[in-house]
Amino acid sequence: TVAILAQVSSRSSPKCKSQTTTSVMGRKKFMNQTDMKVAVIGDEDTVTGFVLAGVGQRDGQGNTNFIIVDSKTKRKDVEDKFHEMVGRKDIGVILINQSIAEDIRHVLTEHTANGIIVPTVLEIPSKEKPYDPNADQVMQRVKVFFGGNIDTSDW
Repeated sequence: TVAILAQVSSRSSPKCKSQTTTSVMGRKKFMNQTDMKVAVIGDEDTVTGFVLAGVGQRDGQGNTNFIIVDSKTKRKDVEDKFHEMVGRKDIGVILINQSIAEDIRHVLTEHTANGIIVPTVLEIPSKEKPYDPNADQVMQRVKVFFGGNIDTSDW
């Protein structure tokens, strides 16, 4: 397979070669491509886990790509942070606890209705509340794609 890949890459057009550069470990990277980040909106345990895994980022102005939501956090603050994350060009995926997504469902519905694909919003479970696939907009689209024949009762 390596020989085949070498042949394919040697046949690429000059236009294609001018748009790519070789980066670390021989991977090709487009010059206009930016490194997309994952953002997290969740409870303390969820956000802490993702930050410890390397997802968290804080820039020089103190802006972060995560927010910890607890009982003291106002819904408006969560909505504002969501809009901030959606407006950032460097965020490709927003992970949000499903229980928090329920609180700002109208904002998520608006985001989906506008046809915005990036950043993609994925709902994830939390320790306190089990995952409900019937409330997840992505799962609803998957069900429609498969003709509504997915049994989610045992999830």
